[in-house]
Amino acid sequence: MSSDAPRTVRFTNFAALCTLVDDEARKHQDSLAVTHVSLDTLLDITKRRDLEGRRFRFRFFDTKSQIVIITIPTPLDEQCHGALYNMFRDQLVRNDQELSWTSKYASTYKAPQDSIFITGKEGDSCGGPRPERGGSRAWPTLVIEAGVSELLSQLRLDMRWWFSHSHHEVKIVLIVKFSRQDETLLIERWEEDYVPRQEATATRQQTLSLEPVMPIQTITIRQVSANPASYNVTRGDLVLPFKLLFLRDPGPSEADFVITIQKLDVFAQLVWEYRD
Repeated sequence: MSSDAPRTVRFTNFAALCTLVDDEARKHQDSLAVTHVSLDTLLDITKRRDLEGRRFRFRFFDTKSQIVIITIPTPLDEQCHGALYNMFRDQLVRNDQELSWTSKYASTYKAPQDSIFITGKEGDSCGGPRPERGGSRAWPTLVIEAGVSELLSQLRLDMRWWFSHSHHEVKIVLIVKFSRQDETLLIERWEEDYVPRQEATATRQQTLSLEPVMPIQTITIRQVSANPASYNVTRGDLVLPFKLLFLRDPGPSEADFVITIQKLDVFAQLVWEYRD
């Protein structure tokens, strides 16, 4: 049985880091927190990772605190975001819209900084419209963040990072959390909205701030039986607004993207196949 909290280790050298990553993967853990990682060290890790074909990703890095959260792409973790994203991609193909969308697998996004310190992330599955968000440096409009060993609270911090550090260019973040302890698959759809914020001035002027307040949708999936496979999906279909995805109103033959309860049942089957 896996715990629901990632292990924290201190960086010593690249070979030792790879050994730790492999150890966590064997224990079905999908994340590892690494401390004492300077900017130069991070750049060296990235170079050696790419040269040696290591598949781990940087879920989050902050060169000021020198902390890196590594995503270890276990089959279960990959299914949690990849299978759901593929269902969205399938609808693009059926709608003859695949050339209007660009997928950004494992792209690195860095927040603008005024100093030498850098904060950034490598997403799980994400994408955006072409040509508006084409190119390697353009922010996606849709991001999926998945976790198994990673805490839900950390996934929500990841979600807030995408909105704030993209300067609100990211429009939808889906959180997918599989809990081995509860045997549940949770999907949260987050968007931003304008909320009142009290200014710290003599007049106490109220302004509007764009931020995520609460999930727009929360869908919980539980396995009812293993043989035959049966699942209970609560809270209805997963809806992805067309306007937020494509940054424009839908045309006459276009509409929001809907992943139905029946499709979510199939998604659950694909995830539970990698449960062990």
